[in-house]
This record gives sequence, C-alpha cells and structure tokens, in this order.
Amino acid sequence: MSERKVVITGLGLVTPLGSELKMFWDGLVAGRSGIHAVTRFDTAKFDCKIGGEAKDFKPEDFMPVKDLRRTDRYTQFAVVAAKKAVTDAGLDLDNVNLDRVGAIIGSGIGGMETIEQQVGVLLQKGPSRVSPFMIPMLIANMASGYVSMLLGVKGPNFAVVSACATATHAIGEAARAIIHNDADVMIAGGSEAAITPIGYAGFCSMRAMSTRNDAPAKASRPFDAERDGFVMGEGAGVCIVESLDHARRRHARIYCEVAGYGITGDAYHMSAPAPEGEGAARSMSMALGHARLNPDQIDYINAHGTSTPVGDKCETQAVKKVFGEHARKVAISSTKSMTGHLLGAAGAVETAVCALAIQNGVVPPTINYEHPDPDCDLDYVPNQARQMKVATCVNNSLGFGGHNATLIIKKHE
Repeated sequence: MSERKVVITGLGLVTPLGSELKMFWDGLVAGRSGIHAVTRFDTAKFDCKIGGEAKDFKPEDFMPVKDLRRTDRYTQFAVVAAKKAVTDAGLDLDNVNLDRVGAIIGSGIGGMETIEQQVGVLLQKGPSRVSPFMIPMLIANMASGYVSMLLGVKGPNFAVVSACATATHAIGEAARAIIHNDADVMIAGGSEAAITPIGYAGFCSMRAMSTRNDAPAKASRPFDAERDGFVMGEGAGVCIVESLDHARRRHARIYCEVAGYGITGDAYHMSAPAPEGEGAARSMSMALGHARLNPDQIDYINAHGTSTPVGDKCETQAVKKVFGEHARKVAISSTKSMTGHLLGAAGAVETAVCALAIQNGVVPPTINYEHPDPDCDLDYVPNQARQMKVATCVNNSLGFGGHNATLIIKKHE
C-alpha cells in the first residue's frame, strides 16, 4: 500500500466460538459450529429460531460496572475485544504517545437492543421515562468513542458504518491513517449485537435467514447447493494495526502485514449484489494492485460467503473473474459456516482468521458443504481444515447498500 509498512500485532475477539483466541482458533480448525437455538429472547413466533450467541461474554471483567447500564451490548463487545487486542499486542499504553494512537471501531447497526427497549418504555410509560443515556447508547460511533475514552487514546477516532463491510473498512482506513502518518497505532475493527426480536423480525421478513431450525449446527452452509440463508452471529473483532517501525521499536510480535485494501460500490441494489459480483471483483482487483501482487500469488481467500443463494454465487463469479485459472487452485473457505454472520463485526473476525492461518499454516474449513452446486464449483476446503503454507490471504466483506471491501494480508518477512 505504501513505503510505510503496516502490520497487525494484536487480535481481540468476542465470538460464538469463544472469546479467547486459542479457543476460537481450535474451534475453527476442528470444524465446530457455534450455532444453537437462540436463548436471548422467545423465538416461538419467529421463522428463524437459531443464532450464534456469545455465551462466554463477561463484560464486567473489562469495564466499570456502572458503565454496563450506560452502554449497549454492542459497545460492551467492542470494549472486551479492544482490551484483549491491546493485551495480545503487548501494547503498554503508559509508554506510548497516546496522541498517536487512534481507534476506528464500527458497527453495521449500532445499539439495536437499546432502541428496542427504549421504544417499549416510550410506548408503555411515556417520553419522560426514556433513558437519558438512550442516544449515547444507540449511536453507532459510541463503541469507538467509548474505547478511546476508556483507554485514553487521542489519535484518529471515528466509526465506519457500511453494513457487513464495516469492520474490513475500519481496518483498511486504520491502515491508511498510518500510511498517511496520522497515527502510529490504530485499534480497529467492528462490533455487532443484533440478536434481538426486532433484528430477527426484520431479517426474517426479508427471507434472508436460514430456517433450518431443527439442525442449528447444519444451518450455515456457504456455497452448498441446499443453502437457504444466513445465520445471525454476534460479537466483535478488533485488530491492533501498527506501523512496522513502531512495532519494531517496541519489539512487538507481528502476525502479518496489511498489504492491500480494495473499496468499491455496486451502485445496483439495496440488498442484492451486482450481477456476477462485478463490484466485489473490482474490490479484489484494487487490493491486489495496492499489494503489488498477481492473482496467482494468493494462497487463501476468506470469503464473505454468507450462505445466501445469490450472494455465494456472485462471490464465486467474482473470484473467477479476478483469479482466472488460479481460481480453481486457491483455497477458499467461509468461516461463517461456524460463527454465523457477525454483520458489522465479521470483517475483523475474519481478518483475525487470515492472520492465524498465516501464523499456523492451516486453512479452516467450510463446514456443512455436502451438496455441490454447479454455480459454486471452486475449492471451498470442505469440512476439514487443511494444513498448507499460507503466505498471502484475501479477506472479502460485502455489505447491503453495495459496499465492497477487500483486505490483502500477507506474511511479514
């Protein structure tokens, strides 16, 4: 992307497969599903009754108890992931220039649970009983704002809101802030907490979600011929994005380099991808150009792969368009088959997957790939993790509104 190299030195996660990196990675490699019957609300009247809940989430271990009543669940996810990432990076915030440390943490939706609860209060008890904290709790920039306040970081601070491309955009924009010398370190990623009645009602009305309620672990099946929609997940992913020089000065462990960033728009439809994945293809091509890599130099693609009939087909077409003959040789998987779709957090969680794949020399599988689809005929690493050299990865995130984002992550030599 620039002569000023950008690396990832820390990872923090809250996911349906666990909130500890080792637990998360071991679950992916084992092909374990984090999808179960939803317990956060009564799903009796809903078409979709399953989801990926963050069941081991304990925000009280990471933030003041009084603030738990003043922050939405999505902000709490972000705080936990951010603090975990800082710890994982070995970043001592008492010994860095906090004016040169920033935060970009986005959310596709923001405080949906807060909106739902406070509308109930408004209707039942009247406007005077609505919480004075409602607005700060629900706005989609508060995760980034609150993390910056809690950690004392005063560099670039804003939120990205681009649906399911949010976290990938956040990491890409964090890299740009470092490239332009606006910061030395960025705390970047996304958070989402949309497993709520109104969230499910909306997506169910769109017929976007799987209704394979009798077999939750089998419901998310990207690229499989019998896929019937995505499965909601919740959680957060945060990466410590840092200039190489800064990382070297503090002798940091380096996971990987952020080598390329692609950003395009479909200008086509509110929720459907452009025909043949045209926008996604341009995003991947842009990222490859920034990284100065040829398509045949990519080892692994962590696909957006949401398990929707149209989306998976279009992404496959986009990969074929960009990668040509190499499309049939590159390993591709969708870890959403195990985590569900974390919406605005997905891209950061999947960037972490790419970093861990490089570190461990293992590509996680696409589970539940049982019925080949003629329209999805590439190597999706079906059902079993694959040991292989991983030096270069593509991470795709494609959002409602026609937002496309691609990161290229490569091994730091």
